This record gives sequence, structure tokens and C-alpha cells, in this order.
Amino acid sequence: MSKPKVLFLCTGNSARSQMAEGWLRSLAGEYFEVFSAGVEPKGSILPEVQEAMLEARIDISQQWSKSVREYLGKVNFAHVITVCADAEQNCPAIFLTMGQHEHWPFDDPAKFDGDAASRLAATRLVRDEIEVRLRKWLAGQGITPE
Repeated sequence: MSKPKVLFLCTGNSARSQMAEGWLRSLAGEYFEVFSAGVEPKGSILPEVQEAMLEARIDISQQWSKSVREYLGKVNFAHVITVCADAEQNCPAIFLTMGQHEHWPFDDPAKFDGDAASRLAATRLVRDEIEVRLRKWLAGQGITPE
């Protein structure tokens, strides 16, 4: 039996959607096939995002920034979750009518100012917000991760 596919979508696919992909894979990868993409991918994941996730014992170094267009006509998602307003507004309509669609807005680590330490601290807050939101969503799916 195939697992339901989940797509996390944001603008650049360099931060929020990557963290959500890593979290869901870590918390409930046995239940879902997990993807992320951007409407305007940046081509890489922010270093502070990778560091913040490693602190949570989640290695996203094998993930990469990709366009939502890679999935057009190829993948049917059971869940499409946008994590920023831009993705919500600019996502190809086919994805927003596919399966269940939810919008979870989070602050964008790519827009954080300051030195590396302050950007990392702000990124940690977003990482933790994403974890809390995913755990709540999983509970609604009848799944309780360890």
C-alpha cells in the first residue's frame, strides 16, 4: 500500500518548507511520503536552517531546493501545505485543489536581519513553531510520534 504524499510549499524552498519536510520525515516518515518545493526556488538551503535542524537531530543535508513545477503532472499529493503567503497566492492552482490543502504561515528565515548568531536564534524559533504545528497536525491524523 502506498503512503499518502505530502507537499510543503513556500517561495524559495530554502527554509520553512525544507524544515517542515525534515520534521515530518523524522516524526512520521513511516506514514507519509514527504516532499517540499518552491514557487521560485533559491537553489540551496540556508546554512542557519541546516544548523538549526541539526541541533534538533534532523539532518536535511540530502534535501535540495526544487521547483514545484518538477511535480506538475507527475505526483498526486494527498496533502498540500503552504507555509508562506506568497506560495499561497502564486502556487499553480492544480496543487491547491489536490487532496487536502492547508495554509500554515511562518516567518521567513531568508528575511532575517542581523549577524549569524541572531539569524540562527530567529531560525530556531521558526523551527520550533513548525515542529509544534506538525505534531498538532499529526494528532489530527491519529498519529502520535515518539
